[in-house]
Amino acid sequence: MSLRTAILAASCLSSIAFGQTVDGSSYNKPSGGPPASFFAAASTINVGAVKTAVAHATGVPKKAVYDVNGASTKVTIHDDYMTKPTGAAIVYVSNMNVDCDGIDYKCKGNPDGQSDTDNGELAAYEVPWVVIPENFQKAYPDILPGNNVAAVICNDKMFYGIYGDSDGDTPEDIGEASWLMARTCFPDEDLNGNSGHDALDVTYIVFVGKDSILPDSAVNSKYITDFTKLRSMGNKLMTAFESNIDNKTSKSNVFDPKKRGTLPVPFQG
Repeated sequence: MSLRTAILAASCLSSIAFGQTVDGSSYNKPSGGPPASFFAAASTINVGAVKTAVAHATGVPKKAVYDVNGASTKVTIHDDYMTKPTGAAIVYVSNMNVDCDGIDYKCKGNPDGQSDTDNGELAAYEVPWVVIPENFQKAYPDILPGNNVAAVICNDKMFYGIYGDSDGDTPEDIGEASWLMARTCFPDEDLNGNSGHDALDVTYIVFVGKDSILPDSAVNSKYITDFTKLRSMGNKLMTAFESNIDNKTSKSNVFDPKKRGTLPVPFQG
């Protein structure tokens, strides 16, 4: 066992020992949601490398380009890692608006909220989730059924959540997360249903495929009930994603003797 693997295993065991199985309703409060430690990535994850890799992604699948706040700015979902055997994911960089659909649809600044989310009526105060444009989800329903584990990098910190809702506005926007996720990412900005984080500096990684779905034993139609499971799955998937990054970087540095006069170009971090 490598040192890195041993550290990650110890981190997971430590999380299990503390037992972050919760009664979701007790955390369903605007200022009393689950603490960041419940869904933070392990310290062994190289957040900077993941952030850089996503910023360098270039693959463009179908139905991939969306508005930001209905403005002329566009964000593209990338598929560089979407078909990997493990740690497969879609990735993009965007802003972060607040989605309060579900049972907390009457959150501050959210007069037009809806009482349901894609797979139920999730609690925006208790569940860290991200939103995907509806047209993209409909283009890939087999790998994005909902409750996919996701990761967000904000303020150089990584948090795990789930794909919990989709945006079906006209035009469809990108760059949304639940009240809990948004206010954990940017605790000093008083984010709410009518006030988001506008800078395009948030990294989104949404894992795809059957091994990425948070099981019913850890999430129901309203709450995440087992944050230990969310973190352990997130750390496992992200470790595989890091390996995908390493493999892609290694291939980009291979010297091609057919290209005379060229040298390997290092990956720019």
